[in-house]
Amino acid sequence: MKMTKVVPFAMSALLLGGAFGAPTASASEVEAVVTNTDNSEQQVQPVFIKVTGTIDKVEVRENGTYYTVIDGDNTNIMIANKDSLVFDNTGKEVKLQKGDKVSAYSYAKKPMLAIYPPQYNPEVIIVETEEMGSVEVDFFNKDLVDTENNLKLNVGEDMKLVSASGRDVKMDDLKEQHLVVFYTIATMSIPAQTPPSKVIVLDTIEKEEPVEVDPEPTPEPAPNKSAVEDIINKDFYEVEGTKMVPLRLIAEELGFKVEVTSKGAIISKGALSYTITRGQKEYGYNKALRQFKVAPALLESGKTYVPVEFVEELMK
Repeated sequence: MKMTKVVPFAMSALLLGGAFGAPTASASEVEAVVTNTDNSEQQVQPVFIKVTGTIDKVEVRENGTYYTVIDGDNTNIMIANKDSLVFDNTGKEVKLQKGDKVSAYSYAKKPMLAIYPPQYNPEVIIVETEEMGSVEVDFFNKDLVDTENNLKLNVGEDMKLVSASGRDVKMDDLKEQHLVVFYTIATMSIPAQTPPSKVIVLDTIEKEEPVEVDPEPTPEPAPNKSAVEDIINKDFYEVEGTKMVPLRLIAEELGFKVEVTSKGAIISKGALSYTITRGQKEYGYNKALRQFKVAPALLESGKTYVPVEFVEELMK
C-alpha cells in the first residue's frame, strides 16, 4: 500500500513583486513530502529550518537563554547566546524579549536533539516589526541566486556587508555562501531581483568538503587455468608416485609474487603467504604449518618442483 507522509516545514515566500506590503522573512524551505513506495523514501531537505511564532517564555541558563516560541498549537524552543545573530526585519541589531514575533533559522544539516518540544540553536533570529523590510536566509550560488531560484542579488556599493565571524568580507565573498539578505524592494521577474540594503555572510557554517571516494580496485585477472594445465602436462616429474610440477612457473601464472630464497621460495598474493623449503615436507601457510606428501625438490637447475596437489590449493 502506498503511504504518503507530510512533514511540516514553513513554505518559502514568493519573492515576486515589490516588497511594499507587510514585512516578510523567508528561507529556502519547502513543505517536505515523504513518499514511501516499495520501501523507498524521498524527502526534500531545506537548507535552513525556519521556526516562527511569538516568544511566550524566557529562561536564562548557563549555556544560553531558552526562548519558548508559540505558533498556534506548535511549541518550539530557541536557544540563543552572546554569539547569536539577532536582527529585526530591517537589519537593525535588537534584543529578544517576551512578546516578540520571531523567525528563527537553523542550518538543516546541524545535529538536533530528539526531544519534545523541539530545541533549535539557530544561526539567525529575526524579530518581525511593522517597518518595511524583508529577509531571505539561504545559500546563494556563483550568480548570487538562491536555491529555489526565487531571488537574485544585485549588489551595489551602498550595501552594508558584514560577516558572522567578524572578519572583513568583500563583494566577491558573497558567491557560493550562506547569506542573510535584508531588502525592501524586488522586481517582478523570475527570479525576483533586489538591491539588498544589508548582507551578512554566515561564514561560521562550515563548508562541506567533498568526500574523496577511493577508486574501485582494479579486479585481478582470473587465473589462466588452461595455461596452468599446459605447464602441468608438459613439465613434470614422478617422485615416489607423486606428480611434481614447477613451483615458480605455476605460481606466477596464478598471479602470485615469487621471492626466491637460498633453500626454496616465498610466494604471496594479497593476505596469502606460503614459505616453501626444499627437502622439507612442512611448509608455511601464513602463520600455520602444513605438509606435502613429498618434499619439494630441485629437479632441474634453478627450478623447484612441488606436488601437483599444491596447485589446487593455490587456485582456491
